[in-house]
Formats: sequence, C-alpha cells, structure tokens
Amino acid sequence: MNILILGGGGREHALAWAIRQNPKCDRLIVAPGNAGIAEIARCASLDINSRSEVLLFAEENAIDFVVIGPEAPLAAGVSDALRAAGFLVFGPSQQAAQLEASKTFTKEICDACGAPTAGWARFSDAASARAHIREQGAPIVVKADGLAAGKGVTVAETVEQANAAIDAIFDGEFGEMSVVIEEFMAGEEASFFVLCDGSDCLSVGTAQDHKRVGAGDTGPNTGGMGAYSPAPILTPQLQEQVMARIIRPTVAEMARRGTPFQGVLYAGLMIHEGQARLVEYNVRFGDPECQALMMRLGAQVLDLLLACAEGRLSDAVVTWADDHALTVVMAAEGYPGSYQKGTVINGLNTISESSFEMVFHAGTADRDGVVTASGGRVLGCTGRGESLAEAHRRAYALVDSIDWPEGFCRRDIGWRAL
Repeated sequence: MNILILGGGGREHALAWAIRQNPKCDRLIVAPGNAGIAEIARCASLDINSRSEVLLFAEENAIDFVVIGPEAPLAAGVSDALRAAGFLVFGPSQQAAQLEASKTFTKEICDACGAPTAGWARFSDAASARAHIREQGAPIVVKADGLAAGKGVTVAETVEQANAAIDAIFDGEFGEMSVVIEEFMAGEEASFFVLCDGSDCLSVGTAQDHKRVGAGDTGPNTGGMGAYSPAPILTPQLQEQVMARIIRPTVAEMARRGTPFQGVLYAGLMIHEGQARLVEYNVRFGDPECQALMMRLGAQVLDLLLACAEGRLSDAVVTWADDHALTVVMAAEGYPGSYQKGTVINGLNTISESSFEMVFHAGTADRDGVVTASGGRVLGCTGRGESLAEAHRRAYALVDSIDWPEGFCRRDIGWRAL
C-alpha cells in the first residue's frame, strides 16, 4: 500500500514508525514530517489544512490510505474531501471532529446521551463570564471554545486566575472564540483511546500524561511533558464502565444525528471514588501519549487503522504484550512561553533505537545535515520494558545521552504510578 500520513510532530513520527514495520506498507509519505521522520519515510512539503492541495497530492502519488494525525486538518474538512474523491481515510468528518473543535458541541452531546461530565455554561462576552465566576467561586475551569493546541484550558485556583483566563481568551490569544466555564472536578486524570468505525468501538489503550510544565505537576499547562502507558487507575472494570456510560452512548448519539464518528476517540477522564467523568474529547491520538501507545502496539497499528477506516472493527482484535512504555518530552527552554528556535541538538546519531528505546522527533528540522529545534516540544524519549520502572530507566537514559543545552525536561514523569 501507498500510505500518506498528515502531520509533522511526535505523534506522526510514532505512527510512521509503527506503520512502517507492517509488511502491508510499501511506500510511506509524511507531510510535512520532520528530521526524525525523514529517516524512515519520504517527507513532503504540503499545506495539510488545504483540501485541494492534499487531494491533488494524494491523486498524483497514487495514495491508497491517508492517516490524518493532528486535529486542524480534520476541523478543516480534509477527510471529507478525500472520502468524496474515493480515498480510504482514517479520521473523522469535519462535523464529527466538532467533538474536539467545539467544547459546546461536546457538552451538548454529553447532555443528550447522558454521559457524565462536569457542569458547564458558555459565554460570548467577558462581563457575563466574570459574573458567572463571581457566583460560582473557585476552583473552576475556564476553556477556550475551540482548537488551541492543547493550551486553551485554565484550571483556576482563584477568581483572579479565572478572570485572567477569560480576558486572555476574549483578547484573542487563541483566535476569535467564546468561553466555556466548567465545574472543577477532583480526582485523578487518565486518557482512554478507542477506535470507532461509526457503530462499533474497540479500545486500543490507556495512558496518563503530565500537562504541567513543572515537577510534581506544577506550573502552567503545556501540550504535554510526558506520558506512560498503561494507566494503572483505568482497571478493566473501570474501562468497561467508561465504554458503557461514556463512549458507546456518544458514538450512538453521533450516529443518531447523522454524523457517525470514524477514527480515534481520545477521552480525557477524571476518576474519583471509582467513577469516571468525561473531561473532554479529542478526535486524534494524544501527543505524547501516542508515542507510548505505538511502542506497545507496534506493526499491528496499521491493521487496526485499516479495520477502522473500512468499517470492520467488529472483527478486529488488539494483541497486547504485558509491558509498559514511558515518554519523556524534551522541550525548548522557555516553553510553554517564548523560546528560541534553531538551536543545535547533538548526540542523536549515537543512540541505538529499537522496539524498546526510541527517540521520536516532535519539533525538529534538518539544516544541512544538522538536527535543530524548530518547536516548543522537540523530542519524545520513549522507553519500553516489562515494568514501568524499567521503561522509566530506559527513557531517561535516552534523555541523558542527548547533548542539547537549550533544552529541558521534567525528571519525574510517571511519579504517581512509580
């Protein structure tokens, strides 16, 4: 098969790494890709949010299967254009992608199907939002009602923090959008990944990530500073509870509305006293959770994505090893604030990579044979082992073998489980 992956981050490097191992993959192209992806696939310069550009590229390169990595092309309707032209696609339609693109849409779906989630209210002006905050008090959660690259959520511990988040959103920090204010939910957060083909659902893994930039999960939210899989708190019994009360009702409601969901549902969950509530949905694999998941799933990923795209999930089976994986994100100093681009990363060519140790590139570029940092989150050092402690040791050994003075990482990824 000729396969095209859209995206250029750590998630797409992990997907490409796993898909490349499957003998069904004859030719692999990733657009736009990055310096690490270029070592295992052809990278193509392409505006992945342009329906016409992606469609023309797929036609010219005789693509058989398109895997859409990030959320932006999904929200832009790229999957719809490809399907209309007869291409096999992994990723939901533009309408179904509203489960991530609109917090309001997701809340309305949850209300309609009875899926447990936080109480909420939507506001289109700062004054009304501030009045609601005064009435409810803190802690409280303020969300930009749209795509914000994982940074549009503030868990405000004080009314002042909540008001500052409201002002930032209405001042256009994430573009023009309204605000959703939610009840604060106590508990432990975990991620649940489920493939859906419009009617059937198949769990493909659990993970826990570290959103905060600082040790002990302190400081501002980021796109994710590390993750590990599986998530100990999501026991088999709790996973079935989530499937029965949250995932299947959501998928059924989407189908009832005439917008069946096909792709991966990434459910962010809050677990408290043995009960799960939905924090939010994403309609693509999480990053960096994807790196840990792909290390554990390996080559079978392509078969699972194909079964999802072709509506054959009822016959699909996930084969799990009794193992663990952990990813440590190396980020540019200053992230999630301002940071320098173009700094040189040394030591990558001395690292031996295998199914137990991989450095996934998230924000890198090749400048005349030299790997440089081109983003905030730059590398995902991922270890796999029979225990989480072994995976942890391998991941940090990779971190310590990389020479990048302008980078940093958290040294406590996985601390809860460990």
